Amino acid sequence: MPLDPQAKALIDMIKSAPSFSELTPAAAREQMGAMRALRSGAPVAVANVEDRKIPGPAGSIPVRIYTPAGQGRFPVLVFFHGGGFVIGDLESHDGLCRSLTNGAGCVTVAVDYRLAPEAKFPAAVEDCYAATRWVAENAAQLNADPNRLAVAGDSAGGNLSAVISVMARDQKGPSIVFQLLIYPATDITCSAPSHKTNTEYVLTPADIRWFMGHYLRNDDDRRNPLASPTFTTSFKGLPPALIITAEFDPLRDEAEDYGQKLRAAGVPVQVSRYEGMVHGFVSMADMLDKGKQGAAEAAAALKQAFAR
Repeated sequence: MPLDPQAKALIDMIKSAPSFSELTPAAAREQMGAMRALRSGAPVAVANVEDRKIPGPAGSIPVRIYTPAGQGRFPVLVFFHGGGFVIGDLESHDGLCRSLTNGAGCVTVAVDYRLAPEAKFPAAVEDCYAATRWVAENAAQLNADPNRLAVAGDSAGGNLSAVISVMARDQKGPSIVFQLLIYPATDITCSAPSHKTNTEYVLTPADIRWFMGHYLRNDDDRRNPLASPTFTTSFKGLPPALIITAEFDPLRDEAEDYGQKLRAAGVPVQVSRYEGMVHGFVSMADMLDKGKQGAAEAAAALKQAFAR
């Protein structure tokens, strides 16, 4: 179907801004913050929000802990933000984390992992796995249930969620009951057909090259399963998944192919493609009706997984 009118209006609005590939990482982070400020409204209320730091492999890791209303113990979600491993932070995905916290009735721990190029692959993976282990080991102090722990993320965060799910299986913990992968990057070789057909909107080939040039140490990293989880040797025993994709996203085909690999290995998986949508639409739910729909579907899937 054609580009959604709301998505088109959003793209027209941001056309005047430089593409990320034209900027330094520091300038790209500033631009992301400025764009967020233009569309920020009052945040959705949750019962409690706390910023703190937890131990990590290279120093402390900032996290933001969202707690829903109620008595607990709550299920718990570890959330990894998108941004091509170069941009994004606790503020960039604050709205989505609040939405998931309320919609799924879970404690959400958002992880501010190290970014590239200051910390290249596999620094983000190491931080996210350490944070997931910390949440499982310290669930009691979060009023959370470590037996109902899920991971989630969008784009680069979806990549990290898939990778952490594999690591947790292979390293015998922590136990993950669900993985929410929102337009995840699963194949950093960028060889899927949609990388050639979806080149115009939001995430361009030049942007992807820029992000990967900062994140990866060398070309060999592209086929490392910790960077491209599609090259994982076995998909058996991985957590059930919801994979959300967008019709006009270059990452669409690799994400949907990942879903097929999970399904072929006997993993319960739902793949939901949003027609007319572009990369990043769920985190722009304040401006896109289908973004609201995607966030609601994500929260409902988490709630159902936690109830099993």
